[in-house]
Amino acid sequence: MSHIILLGMNHKTAPVEIREQLAVACRKEVNPLHMLPHLDHVDELVFLSTCNRVEFLFTCGALAEGIGEVKALLRTHVGLPTSVPLDSYLYVHKDLEAVKHLFMVASSLDSMVVGEPQILGQLKDAYRLAVEYRTVKTVLNRLVHKSFSVAKRVRTETCIGSCAVSVSYAAVELARKIFGHIQDKKVLLIGAGEMAELAAEHFLRQGVRSMMVANRTLERAVELAARFKAETVPFDLLLEELKATDIVVSSTGAREPIISYRDVRSRMRERRNKPLFFIDIAVPRDIDPKVNEIDNVYVYDIDDLQGVIEFNKEERLSEARAAEHIINEETIKFRNWMESLNVVPTIISVREKAERIRQNELRKTFSQLPDLTDKEKEAIEILTSSIIKKMLHDPIMFLKKKAQRDTRAVYMDFTLQLFNLIEAMDEVDAAQAENEKTEDATFLKAAKK
Repeated sequence: MSHIILLGMNHKTAPVEIREQLAVACRKEVNPLHMLPHLDHVDELVFLSTCNRVEFLFTCGALAEGIGEVKALLRTHVGLPTSVPLDSYLYVHKDLEAVKHLFMVASSLDSMVVGEPQILGQLKDAYRLAVEYRTVKTVLNRLVHKSFSVAKRVRTETCIGSCAVSVSYAAVELARKIFGHIQDKKVLLIGAGEMAELAAEHFLRQGVRSMMVANRTLERAVELAARFKAETVPFDLLLEELKATDIVVSSTGAREPIISYRDVRSRMRERRNKPLFFIDIAVPRDIDPKVNEIDNVYVYDIDDLQGVIEFNKEERLSEARAAEHIINEETIKFRNWMESLNVVPTIISVREKAERIRQNELRKTFSQLPDLTDKEKEAIEILTSSIIKKMLHDPIMFLKKKAQRDTRAVYMDFTLQLFNLIEAMDEVDAAQAENEKTEDATFLKAAKK
C-alpha cells in the first residue's frame, strides 16, 4: 500500500534563524527534486519552498524508510550540520492528515497571515516544477490538482480572502500603529518584488505621499515607482536615505544583512536621534538584529508581525472555521478516491478478460466469414465493443461503490471468483513466463555465437 506523507517545517515550528538557512538553501540552482531517482523508497515527490515554509510532499510504500530518506534529503539540501536538532523543527503528516494539511496550505489556513493569496501561486509553481522533473504520477497529480480546486472553493464560498491580510499589509498596519498617522511620513522600500509591491499599494491607500524605492535592478525599481507615485534611489546610495527616512520596509532576496549596526548608528547623529523604524519582512533578514539596540531605532522582523494582525481576528477565525469544514469534506472525498484505487486492478482484470474473449471470438467469426468487407468488420467491432461495455457497466459501478466500505475485500474476492479471474491471471503469468524462457533461450544462443 502506498502512503502519502508531508514532511516539513514552517513559521509555527521553526524560529526565523532556522528558516533563514532554509531560505538560502532553497534559492540554490539545484532543486532537490533531481534526487528522486536516488531515493529507493520514495515514488513521487513535490517540493514547496516559501519564505516561511519548506515542505516535501511524497508517496512511499515503506513509511520509516521513505521518511528517513526525505529527512536526509532535507538536511543535505539545506546544509544543516548534524549538531542541529532537525527533528525538533519538523512535522510529519501521514495519509489523510497529509491530504488535509495540503488543503489547509493551499487555502491559506496554515499561513502566518490567514487568507493571504500568495501561497496558492507558490504551490502551483512547485507543482509545475515537479511536472517538469517528472516526479509526480497518479496520486500526487490528483492530490495537488484537488488542492487547487479546494482553495478555489474556499475563496468562493467563504470571505476568508476579503477579511485576510498579507504580511505586507501587516507591515503597514504596524507602521500605522507606531505613528498613529503615516500620511506625512517618508517611506523607503528596499526591494521591488511582490512583498514590496503589496506594501507600496497599502501605504498608498493609507495616504502616504512620500515613497522611495531602492532595488538592485533599476528597471524594476522604476516600474514599481511609476505605479505607486514614488521615486527611485540608487541601491548603492540607499544608506544615505536613512538620514531623512521615517519607515524602512525591506524585502530583498539577499543572503546576508544589507544594513548593519554601524551603518545605522553612524547616521543617527545626523538624524538628531529622530525615531527610525525598520520593518524587515525578508527571510533571510535584511537588517542586522543588533540594529535594534540603537537608541530610537526599532526593528521588527517577520515573526513580530504575528502580533499585528489581531485587528480582524474574530471575523477571520469565523471564516476559517467555515473553510475548514469545506476542507474536511474534500478530505473525505479524496479518501474515497484513494480507496477506490484498491479495486482498480480487479476492474482492469475484468475488462481485460472480456476484451480477450471478444478478440478471440472476432477472430473465429472473421475466419469463417472471409467475404466480409472492412466496413462490415468495423461495424461488428463497434457492436461487440458496445455490448461488452454495457454488460460490464453495472458490475464495475457496484465494485466502485463497495470500494469505500470495510467489506470491499469480500466483494473483490467474489468478483475474482465470479469472473474466474484467478485462473485467467495464472494463464497470463504462465504465458509471460513462457515468453521470458523463449527470450532467455534466444539470448543464450546469440551469446554462444
